Amino acid sequence: MATLEKEFVLFGKKIPAAAALLFLISCFAVLIKLFKGTFNNYLIFKGVFWHTVQKTNLFTEYPSQYFDTNHYGPFFSLIIAPFAILPDYLGCFLWGIANAFIIYYAIKKLKLSAKNQNIIILIGSFDMITSMQNNQFNPILTSWILFSYILVYNKKDFWATLFIVAGMFVKIYGIVGLVFFLFSDRKMVFIGSFIFWSIVCLTLPMLISSPSFVLQSYHDWYLSLSEKNVQNHDSMLQGMTAFRVLQKTLQLSNLSESYFMITAGILSIFPAIRFSQFKSTQFQLSYLAFVMIALVIFSSSAESATYVIAMTGVGIWYTTQEEKKKWAIVLLIFAIILTGLSTTDLFPKSLKINYVRPYGLKALPCFIIWLVIASQLLFKKFINNLNK
Repeated sequence: MATLEKEFVLFGKKIPAAAALLFLISCFAVLIKLFKGTFNNYLIFKGVFWHTVQKTNLFTEYPSQYFDTNHYGPFFSLIIAPFAILPDYLGCFLWGIANAFIIYYAIKKLKLSAKNQNIIILIGSFDMITSMQNNQFNPILTSWILFSYILVYNKKDFWATLFIVAGMFVKIYGIVGLVFFLFSDRKMVFIGSFIFWSIVCLTLPMLISSPSFVLQSYHDWYLSLSEKNVQNHDSMLQGMTAFRVLQKTLQLSNLSESYFMITAGILSIFPAIRFSQFKSTQFQLSYLAFVMIALVIFSSSAESATYVIAMTGVGIWYTTQEEKKKWAIVLLIFAIILTGLSTTDLFPKSLKINYVRPYGLKALPCFIIWLVIASQLLFKKFINNLNK
C-alpha cells in the first residue's frame, strides 16, 4: 500500500500514484470501448440532452440511435450537456475521465489519512473498471453521495443539499444523502437549502426545453421506473441483490420482498437513535458506508456497474476499523473476489454463469459486511479521530 502513497512527476507536476492508477484504469476501460465502437450507454445519455432540447420523449425507444431506453431524469440533460455537444468519441472519452476525476477528488476529501483514502480507491477499482467499461454515471453518483456527507461534516449544508437533490433528480439514489441531516448542526439551513435546490433542479432543464415538456417528462420518468422495477425481478443481470441471495440460496420461494425490505429498513433506522455517537467521525463514516452498501444491495435494479457505490462503502468501512483484525481482512478479501471480480473475465466463467448470476452472489459479501456494520453501529463505542 505504500506504493500508492508515492508521487509521479508529470508535465512538471506531482501526481499521486493512486490518482495515476485511477486515471490509467479509466483511460484503458474507455479506450477499449471506443476501439470496439460499443458505447451504447453513452449514446443513451447523450440522447437525454438532445431529446430534451427537441422535446421528444426521454423514455421511449430510439432503435436508430441506440438500444435499450433511458432511465434518468430530465435534470441529467444538463449534466451530460458539455459532453453531448462534442463528437461521440471525444465526448465519451471525456465523460469517462470526468467520472474518474470526480470520484478520486471526493474520496480525497474524506476525513481519512492519505493511506486510507488510497485503500478505498484500490478496493473499489474493479467495480470502477466495470462501471467505466459501461460508460456509466455511477462513479459520479458515488462522488455526489460522498460530497453530500463531506459538506455536511464541514458545515456547508447549502452545498451539501445541492448534491443530494441533484442525485435525486438524476437517479433517485441521491435521496440516501438525506440521512446526513442527522449529523447537521444547521438543520434549518439544511431544510431551506434542500427546498431551494429542489426548485432549481426541477426548473433548470426548462431553460433548454419548456416547462410543460419537463413536467410531463417527470411523469413519464415515474412510469418508466415502475415498468423497469417489474422487469428487474426476472433479470439475472439487474437483480444482484441481498433479497435474491436469500431467496435463491435458501430456497425461500415464499419469502416476501416487502417484509424483507421493511426489516432491512427498520435495522437501518435503529443506529440513528444513538445520539451520543453522532459527533464521532468514525461513527459518521461507518454510517456513510452503511447507507452506501444498503443503497445497492437492497435496490430492485442492482447491476454489476452499480457496485462501485457499494464497494466504495466497503472500503470506507474497512478503513474505519482501528485494528485490522483477521476477520475484517477475510471479509474484505471475500468482497474483492466475489463482488469485485465475479463479473469480470478474471473469474471462472462456469461459476459466473451457473452460480454468481442466478443466485445474485455478487451481493453476498456486501450483505454480510452490511450486517457487521449494523451490529457495530448499534453496540460499538466509537472513537473520534481516524486520521492516521
